[in-house]
Amino acid sequence: MTWRQLRVLIQHLPPESATMTSLRNSLSDEEIAEQADRGRPEDGRWSQLEQLVAVVADRVARVEYVLRCVNTEKKKDFPSPPEPIRRPGAAPRRAKPKLTEAGAERLFALLNGGAA
Repeated sequence: MTWRQLRVLIQHLPPESATMTSLRNSLSDEEIAEQADRGRPEDGRWSQLEQLVAVVADRVARVEYVLRCVNTEKKKDFPSPPEPIRRPGAAPRRAKPKLTEAGAERLFALLNGGAA
């Protein structure tokens, strides 16, 4: 068997195979970020069926969230939005930083012509 034949065999293994799982688990954070930035789902390690099931699960969770929000009296009692199922090649979402009082005052000063 030539090296080319071996490469072709490995590339066409199913995503859930032990070899592909090992390759996926050996990806560094930089490689995962690079795959996420390219936005090419065909480079992912999940099968198309698994991707579709994850989308359905995310949409059902979103519908449940909206239903709870509609049936909640006070906005402060709203549940937090659901986290999507993590996909291969995509890093988890980072939490948005909260604007503090000091940060708001600094932003206000900068917007009104104040220098930093």
